[in-house]
Amino acid sequence: MDDLIQEKVQRFEEFVDRRLKPDLVHAIAERSNLRQNIENLEKNSVTSLQTLVNLGSEVYMQAEVPDTRHIFVDIGLGFHVEFTWSEALKYISVKEESLAKQIQEYTLLIASIKAQIKIVCEGIRELLQLPAER
Repeated sequence: MDDLIQEKVQRFEEFVDRRLKPDLVHAIAERSNLRQNIENLEKNSVTSLQTLVNLGSEVYMQAEVPDTRHIFVDIGLGFHVEFTWSEALKYISVKEESLAKQIQEYTLLIASIKAQIKIVCEGIRELLQLPAER
């Protein structure tokens, strides 16, 4: 029984390490790239630009942006919002704070679950009068 619980805990930890943490790192990196691109546009006073757009399956097409003062930002669930540069930077800051808070909350939740599992395992061990693990 104790081995089954340990196996489940290990699977949850692996899920967090292999799936959730990389997703979070990717999301933060995308926001940082967006911030850096906006700051570069502002610094260089770029009002129009030509770029390559990924159409999918690594197929690219040239695109021209005649006015860069407004940009569309993916806010999740397939929705995009038109922002000015300063509005986008404010949104990115708020989003980064939110992601950091989520990291802390999940870390605390995982620690709490681990502690509860240890307490339950210890209670089971005492009920079955098994010797303490070393």
